[in-house]
Amino acid sequence: METITGNIYYITTKLMNLPKEEKEKIFDLSEHKEKRSLSQNAYAWKLINEIANKVNLSKEEVHLNMLKHYSQVEQFKVLSSVDVSKYDLYFEKMCEKGGYTYYKVYTPSHNMNTKEMSIYLDGIIQEAENLGIPTLSEEEIERMKLIWFMI
Repeated sequence: METITGNIYYITTKLMNLPKEEKEKIFDLSEHKEKRSLSQNAYAWKLINEIANKVNLSKEEVHLNMLKHYSQVEQFKVLSSVDVSKYDLYFEKMCEKGGYTYYKVYTPSHNMNTKEMSIYLDGIIQEAENLGIPTLSEEEIERMKLIWFMI
């Protein structure tokens, strides 16, 4: 599959100039979003570990709590006969109704773009500060975010 990257004018021109037989194809168009940087992820996990140690929880429990509070959430329904525990999802069962089970699904950090990861990390930083855990200064965090958005 060929990928065409560019602004809307470039892509439109490219599509309009396709040979006649190519114009019958179906194309997917999606917005380009920057991935989060490994620096964001590393700093998030550093703070998650420190929070876990402070509140006597596992880092996985703290990570899930942070996702619940600071990540993007989607709600969906699945036939109640389907076992969703085998899927690699962070989810929470809401209710069952009419043969369906309703879930909240939290975006895992490895699927977040830079903006989503930044919001997630801001929440983790706030939680750490509330517990008296030292964090980077506001200036250092802002400098890191500028670098992350440029990557």
